[in-house]
Amino acid sequence: MTEEQEVRIGVVGCGGFGLYALQQYEQVPGVRPVAMAGTAREASIAAARRYGIPDVQSVESLLAREDVDLVYIATPPFLHHEQAIQALRAGKHVVCEKPLAMSVEQADEMIAEARRADRLLTANLMQRYNPVYDAVSRLIADKVLGEPIHGFFENYASDENLGPEHWFWDREKSGGIFVEHGVHFFDLFAGWLGQGRVVAAQRGLRPGSAKPIEEQVQCSVRYPNDVLINFYHGFHQPGRMDRQEMRIVFERGDVTLYGWIPTVVKVHAVADEAQTRALREIFPGARLDCTASYAPKDRACAARHKTLDVYQNLDLTWGEGVIKSHRYGELLRAVMTDQVAWIRDRSHRRKITEMNGRDSLALACEADRLAQASA
Repeated sequence: MTEEQEVRIGVVGCGGFGLYALQQYEQVPGVRPVAMAGTAREASIAAARRYGIPDVQSVESLLAREDVDLVYIATPPFLHHEQAIQALRAGKHVVCEKPLAMSVEQADEMIAEARRADRLLTANLMQRYNPVYDAVSRLIADKVLGEPIHGFFENYASDENLGPEHWFWDREKSGGIFVEHGVHFFDLFAGWLGQGRVVAAQRGLRPGSAKPIEEQVQCSVRYPNDVLINFYHGFHQPGRMDRQEMRIVFERGDVTLYGWIPTVVKVHAVADEAQTRALREIFPGARLDCTASYAPKDRACAARHKTLDVYQNLDLTWGEGVIKSHRYGELLRAVMTDQVAWIRDRSHRRKITEMNGRDSLALACEADRLAQASA
């Protein structure tokens, strides 16, 4: 495929999020939606009208079309494996909503099929395309605040639009919270810290439910150099209280990210002059507030049996004013731009590949296994 050729998308499943994502994908130059498959729900029909697509087809009919180059799968997780395999065998490229599959075995089968057919396969793990991800990556790589030691991820999510009969609560359809939702953040931290290993996990059921509802899960993951990260996901809040926070603690301070799509970053640290300059370079335009400055005789302090030279105690804030929904759209466009570049040129190195979907799923499945065993 040349750079001039269009990449024509067929969508399988187009509820609320599928439509939102498609609105971003079609803004990528050279990408055009041409077909849609799914149940004849009102949302799917409305989405078809939005793009001038005459009808909502069966999956089989969509895959038989010669004018579909890439299939975007936005159905519940239990359908990803079957539909992706069908699409790949029909010669289509595949971008799939997370998780890639319901098990590592399924993911491996999908990856093998994609490689056999020389076709794209990727899960929509857009978090690594966030400029916040790149900034924290540089903070870690350059050791501006010293070595990372510990961290946490806390997601207090809304269940306001997830009624008791929603597929999200059915583990046979969703895979459970770790698999359905946690893969985003397992992949994010793996990018920062390397591959981790789940060492403990638990889950909590909603009291008084007619049938078991797993509403909260947590696990501890050990990363290289004994960096311990705690992950918590809870789906139990009203929509207006939905919130998320993640933090990494270093030898000289910590960095905290706010929001499901992180936009605001706060750094609290003690730093010398060079480290303060480095922070300003990593987070350009950030507001820097000095809490305390230290005279030459007071600059020396210690931690982890190391002597530290400290110029000031500071708070840095970056990303205020960024609209989350706009950033979300940017990330989805970046995902599609990156994947389409590979379709056109196999030498292009993608930021996210099929292995991100596979490795994050493996961690999620292990966390889920340990949580079920501890119940």
